[in-house]
Amino acid sequence: MTDRLDTLDMWGLTAGLPEQVELARTLATGLDGLPHHDDVENVVVLGMGGSGMAGDIVREIAGPFMPVPVVVHKGYQIPNFIGENSLVFAVSFSGNTEEVLDAAGEAAMQGARMVLMSSGGELAEMAAAWDAPWVELPDTIPMPRAAIGCVGIPPLVVLEQIGLFPGASAWIDAAVDQLKIRRDQLIADGSAAEALAKRLEGTLPLIYGGGGLGATAAMRWKGQINENAKAPAFWNALPELCHNELAGWGQHGDITRQVLRLVKLRHEYEHPQLMRRFDFISEAMLEVVGDVHEVVAEGEGPLAQLLDLVLFGDFVSLHLAYRAGVDPGPIAILDDIKRFVAEA
Repeated sequence: MTDRLDTLDMWGLTAGLPEQVELARTLATGLDGLPHHDDVENVVVLGMGGSGMAGDIVREIAGPFMPVPVVVHKGYQIPNFIGENSLVFAVSFSGNTEEVLDAAGEAAMQGARMVLMSSGGELAEMAAAWDAPWVELPDTIPMPRAAIGCVGIPPLVVLEQIGLFPGASAWIDAAVDQLKIRRDQLIADGSAAEALAKRLEGTLPLIYGGGGLGATAAMRWKGQINENAKAPAFWNALPELCHNELAGWGQHGDITRQVLRLVKLRHEYEHPQLMRRFDFISEAMLEVVGDVHEVVAEGEGPLAQLLDLVLFGDFVSLHLAYRAGVDPGPIAILDDIKRFVAEA
């Protein structure tokens, strides 16, 4: 592929996800000041945007196997239950995300046990001031969305170290193995991601996933198409969409078929009834969208399958950017809103 506009090397960073996950597992080893698992009643992850994916990964991968609940908080004011028996991960790749700084400060005031993750910035200064564990993220990655491995893996390692999520290391190994296989497939000319991007070009993709794992992948696909291709996309998850959104496709099919394309993200950990619902939706949506596509996760374990879907979607978004002549790296509108809010 020649003459590719990519000032921040988003293609190279995406292809390097397997190695990033390998590196990320070392970032949180040997941390001092972690609580004993008996002292933790809940785990909370603070984060926004690409950094906020850390919370979604913890909730969907570790959450089902942990003896305490996992809450993902994306915003300012924190839940009132956070206190001395809370383990709070505050994640901001830059270390300067306004919402995370605000929420982390509140959590610390309420006595939570903090683990802060950033490449520097104010969050690193907070960690030093509070004498709290700090996971130093590499400052060589220019955009948080290109650092999903660096933000998503260290919390799993910490939870394994304190005994709340035994077996995380084996799942990380399996994820690295699968990511290398999928990466080699997707960097080839004529890859499945390139083919799907050609079919989605000029349309509004609807990304549907099943259960928590599928929902997390679908949300990632939507965000990557927004940020890399600078294009609209929408996501939802089964079974919830079967109780509302599906009813909204009852009319205007002559319009929606021209602009909408459905992408189903599938994995091995779907509830049997989700499989049946996917079958129904595939038939029903043929009256609504121009085409229905399916991407099936591969790999051993839910982490491998989630990151497999993530990597596939990341490459689809890059191919969409390339076909539109768009630089996938910088996002002027997000810089504008940060400046606007800061001036308030």
